[in-house]
Amino acid sequence: MIFMRYCESPFFHHRRPTREVTIGDPANGGVIMGGNHPVVKQSMLTCDTMDTQLCVQQTLELVAVGCQIVRITAPTVKDAANLQNIVAELRARGVLVPIVADIHFKPDAAMEAVKWVEVVRVNPGNYADSKKFAIKEYSDDQYAAELKRIEEKFTPLVLEAKRLKRCLRIGTNHGSLSDRIMNRYGDTPLGMVESALEFARICRQNDFHNFKFSMKSSNPKVMIECYRLLVARLEQEGPDWNYPIHLGVTEAGEGEDGRIKSAIGIGSLLCDGLGDTIRVSLTEDSPREIEVCNDLLAQIPLLANTATPLGNIEPSFDPFHFERRETPEIALNDTTKCGGEQLIRVVVTKATWDKVAPKIRPKDDVKPEAVYEDLNVAEIDPTQDFTINCHTQLVTVKDGVKLPAITAFRLLALKLKQLGSNNPILLKDCLNFEPVPLEPKIALLRAAVVIGALLADGIGDAILVRGEAGGGQSLRLAYNILQAAGCRSFKTDYVACPSCGRTLFNLQTVTARIKTRTEHLKGVKIAIMGCIVNGPGEMADADFGYVGGAPNKINLYVGKQAIKFNIPEAEAVERLVDLIKEHNKWVEPEAKEAVHA
Repeated sequence: MIFMRYCESPFFHHRRPTREVTIGDPANGGVIMGGNHPVVKQSMLTCDTMDTQLCVQQTLELVAVGCQIVRITAPTVKDAANLQNIVAELRARGVLVPIVADIHFKPDAAMEAVKWVEVVRVNPGNYADSKKFAIKEYSDDQYAAELKRIEEKFTPLVLEAKRLKRCLRIGTNHGSLSDRIMNRYGDTPLGMVESALEFARICRQNDFHNFKFSMKSSNPKVMIECYRLLVARLEQEGPDWNYPIHLGVTEAGEGEDGRIKSAIGIGSLLCDGLGDTIRVSLTEDSPREIEVCNDLLAQIPLLANTATPLGNIEPSFDPFHFERRETPEIALNDTTKCGGEQLIRVVVTKATWDKVAPKIRPKDDVKPEAVYEDLNVAEIDPTQDFTINCHTQLVTVKDGVKLPAITAFRLLALKLKQLGSNNPILLKDCLNFEPVPLEPKIALLRAAVVIGALLADGIGDAILVRGEAGGGQSLRLAYNILQAAGCRSFKTDYVACPSCGRTLFNLQTVTARIKTRTEHLKGVKIAIMGCIVNGPGEMADADFGYVGGAPNKINLYVGKQAIKFNIPEAEAVERLVDLIKEHNKWVEPEAKEAVHA
């Protein structure tokens, strides 16, 4: 088997060298992406593409907060044609930010959009392919014939982009892989990568290289695997396949959950040197995405190992297939075990325990499971030689080690493997304390990047969050990271798209309404999507879906199967509750305790 590599080293930050891709005229407001240029921040409009003035206003708001590329959906030829008016009005106002047309099902819309905007984004899963969940075996000849059909559909756009000096984004979505790809590769990272490479080969056949890739999923672990595999496959294809990468976790949601999911997926890859442009997809007003982009990018130099080369060493984990590191089961205390098949446990400091313990009720899901100072834990400096005499000894990295936490814990896991030991590991979000407590929003991002990256590697049997100074906040953050990383489920999980011009209802309002009715449903996953463009496959691991089907009409899904159609929006939330009840996933919320003066 040929060894595949997704980065220079998982133990030392070395930014992936990519070719430069030009978006617009760099001398006149355009952007150069890749090479040695800084990571580019982008976002997307949430309004109707036919509303020219609102599109212009939202673009101005994004530019004002530092957005460098603005994406606008173009679901029809009519929408694509109106991009001419939007761009003309922006340029008349002196706004030169590059515009991306987001295309999914309509090659004709792409051919119209490429006349007016600097970038056209296509999704290989639905640009020229079908998604009907049909099960069909393709012979090699049939598969080749399908590729030929795709080439005929996609080549005109490639040639026009080349003539007009435009850029293309080949953006695969986990939820919208075509039936052809699904039947050959399954619903896998490999399927996502091969789908994108098919389109890239068509570009290259026409000597067109001004394109970038994206591999988006609402599951951070899947997203990380996809990007790693993509980069490894590009390296296998040859040194001139060094195209830039756009990073993003799609349908991440809102609030802390959306930020945590994005930090896990985007942050872990940035720490490994991958990524030339990013978007943080939040079910919030678009300018707030840029604030998170700025904050996240600012943390990477502090969290990645840029100072201490560790030599050419291979990781202890398989970067391309998630598997939790195998460890023995041990007791943390009289009531809680970790390791083995146990849940990943939440540990707190004694100071946090003293703050939160009086408020914990017997039925609470968010509660400390062990106190750090009471644990029998071996604190190890993985940069030095060490020995472990007992496989059931809980271990962690010693505070003060001169390595960032991600690198230190990866090194600890590797050295344990070299010793033939598989001790359970307690993860920490930080090894050195800041002289001034971190802002909560920064503590959240740092903890999510560090612990989330390690959990995605399969490392970790318990976690300790200390960068967040608030006792209750640090406890809640630990559980939220575990939920976002797919390691534990202590509350309802929501997959919520960030809204765009295709959205058929007010996502922020409806998401709030659905959460009010369902946020007590521990372990239930609900997808809230403005339309189905990213594909019902994006809801494959959701229990229920609430999806815009037409103006003021909602379709309800169970998994990826539409069950109820064209429900009036005014009734849809209660009909969703009825559907949850029909499938025996509903429990009545507990009555809230009365507050006495």
